[in-house]
Amino acid sequence: MAIDAVRSFSVTTGISFRNCIWIPILMITFLKFVGLAEAHFGIFLPSQRLSSACSAPDPDLYYRPVIGIVSHPGDGASGRLTNATNASYIAASYVKFVESAGARVIPLIYTEPPEQLLKKLDLVNGVLFTGGSANSGLYFETIRTIFKKVLEKNDGGHHFPLYATCLGFELVTMIVSEDNNILEEVSARNQASTLQFTENATIDGTVFERFPPGLLKKLNTDCLVMQNHHLGISPRRFLDNKKLSSFFEVLTTSKDENNKDYVSTVSSWNYPVTGFQWHPEKNTFEWASPRIPHTEEAIQVTQHVANFLVSEARKSINRPPEQEVLNNLIYNYIPSYSGKAGRGFDQVYIFT
Repeated sequence: MAIDAVRSFSVTTGISFRNCIWIPILMITFLKFVGLAEAHFGIFLPSQRLSSACSAPDPDLYYRPVIGIVSHPGDGASGRLTNATNASYIAASYVKFVESAGARVIPLIYTEPPEQLLKKLDLVNGVLFTGGSANSGLYFETIRTIFKKVLEKNDGGHHFPLYATCLGFELVTMIVSEDNNILEEVSARNQASTLQFTENATIDGTVFERFPPGLLKKLNTDCLVMQNHHLGISPRRFLDNKKLSSFFEVLTTSKDENNKDYVSTVSSWNYPVTGFQWHPEKNTFEWASPRIPHTEEAIQVTQHVANFLVSEARKSINRPPEQEVLNNLIYNYIPSYSGKAGRGFDQVYIFT
């Protein structure tokens, strides 16, 4: 019967009987090989593979983290979008920065009543202070209140990270030092720069811990970060202030246009608090200035910095009610396109 089947296959396909006779022999040999491979090497055909369950996620980590971003006074476009006196904004680049690492954002609108802000803090797993220019009044008091709350949460056993960028870092410097006049004039507006690591700077456990060695080296030699500020603090003044030096370790310094050194990255000794005088969000998500670095290495810097913030937020023990999170997410607001004029931010969220 097998021979008849081969003859029939030969007639149907037009392939000679002599060639067809080898087909079942080859099939038998192949199946024997598969059996030997399975026995000796654990190799299976797709249909023979055993189903395997995915490994369970780490129960100590939270994989739905939310970051609170504090809004800044104004509309982010010098009044071109709104002149409302109660307006505040968050540049969309900060939101995208957080989202790129796998977290969502709840806006912490600085003009909201304190009880509302504190309620929102219970919905997030970390906080980001943005850049800007306001350093007094209600905004400063709001930043101080939230900063103290961040420390309280950590002191209470709740891992709660904070990123303070540019103005945010300046305000934290003022708060920790208890000196509102501690900052100095620097010339670092719209300037790309390097980061110079301080001698014996800690890498493990800080924002730089996952940077590849080659990228760390390039931070010292290539202008991969964006500066945009006229205030800063020199390493000497920073270290001479015992409150600052006991709270923060200086990781990097940078030079302004006049070759003046200033502190550019700090990490708290005892809290998951990181301060940047530079703007890690701009490399990937802002385009107004031609000086913003957009090289592949610069984009990697943004991604590594974002990943560290969100990895710290995943350590949070907070598991907020999902519906309350949904009700407060920044997705409830519509961003405005402000980059067409070629100045400022490309997109902003405005709150009035």
